[in-house]
Amino acid sequence: MARPKGTKNIMRTPEEKERLIKEYLDSGKGYIVFAREKRIEPKIFRKWKKQYEEKGIEGFKRKIGSGSPGRPKNPKDKLEQLEQEILKLRIENERLKKGYFVKGDGERKEYVTSLEKNTK
Repeated sequence: MARPKGTKNIMRTPEEKERLIKEYLDSGKGYIVFAREKRIEPKIFRKWKKQYEEKGIEGFKRKIGSGSPGRPKNPKDKLEQLEQEILKLRIENERLKKGYFVKGDGERKEYVTSLEKNTK
């Protein structure tokens, strides 16, 4: 049961999700039947149910700012900005020691060898 093409996702609040889970538990119906009646993808509803069983309503709250650990954060102040710059320079220094540097950025990024290889 996919969302009809051209329609928007319905963003539900944690309170709405909790209300739906409690309504499901009181109904005595299977989660697939209940989810389809409420026009919710059964897999999504099952995920909500599992989150609610494990963490309660806190399981529904968004974890903003929990991006990937390898990605640098936006600097908040001058000190963090300088620390980030030092980290970038250290990485560049290590690349140069190994004999290559990065040319371009984004999808056009390529690693270029700066050492002459002995082909004899």
